[in-house]
Amino acid sequence: MSALNTTVETPKHGEEPVLELLDSDFNCLRQLISTYTGISLSEHKRDLVYGRLSKRLRAHGLTRFRDYCSLLKDDPDNELELFINAITTNLTSFFRERHHFEFITDELIHMLQQRYYTYRRLRIWSAGCSTGEEPYSLAIILRETIPDIDKLDIRILATDLDTNVVQTAACGIYPTASIVGLGSRRSRRWFLRGKGEHEGRIRAVPELRRLITFRQLNLMHDWPMRGLFDVIFCRNVVIYFDKPTKQALFERFANIMQPDSHLFIGHSETLRNITDRFELIGKTIYRRAC
Repeated sequence: MSALNTTVETPKHGEEPVLELLDSDFNCLRQLISTYTGISLSEHKRDLVYGRLSKRLRAHGLTRFRDYCSLLKDDPDNELELFINAITTNLTSFFRERHHFEFITDELIHMLQQRYYTYRRLRIWSAGCSTGEEPYSLAIILRETIPDIDKLDIRILATDLDTNVVQTAACGIYPTASIVGLGSRRSRRWFLRGKGEHEGRIRAVPELRRLITFRQLNLMHDWPMRGLFDVIFCRNVVIYFDKPTKQALFERFANIMQPDSHLFIGHSETLRNITDRFELIGKTIYRRAC
């Protein structure tokens, strides 16, 4: 394949200059993101890579992606985290894929409570928590269904690769529009509305934030957690992973889950031909089988 760049015309006065992205640069970036995150970017993601990383090049005064690749290799300690944050996608909302939360409320919560009184602890992991809407939705469900939860050892671990979204999630502050679909009762009970300079913003109440521990974590690296999980949410995280990476990840999940624990994945994902450690029991809902 011959070298290809994105320079198609000279920019007009006042416009940002077009940056040079060669095939070799794109392949270098694809290899780096795969190595550090497990994400496999296809050829049609070239425009996404260009758009996401253009600001990083301009921040360093660079005009060629070749030079940015060199920067990542020569000085990874200072730029690698920003590179990963720029590439990863963080689209989420409260109670996204609502049937998962309905399953927890209608069918799973009683089982979890019984499990608690057997093991004296309950652990839920939101793996790929993005800006936090998923773990806060889980916290709402737990508080609405377990009245004495503050007396119990129940915790949610929320992790993400992107340090920026983990920081946003830990703060628990969002635009007011983000809770429009929750209904007035839930909105009033679980979120504080900003006033004055904070008008148009809401914040999750302290009761929700106390249930959740937010941490930056790369799923491809070692996991520091101890003990087994009862529920894992890993939704819309592995869509860009290749098959061997998926197989390794779900094997690791199974190894840190209680028997008969539950795994929730994204609407476009499947474990078919990936692993036999889980059995499908509902729409993108799995139970650990072995």
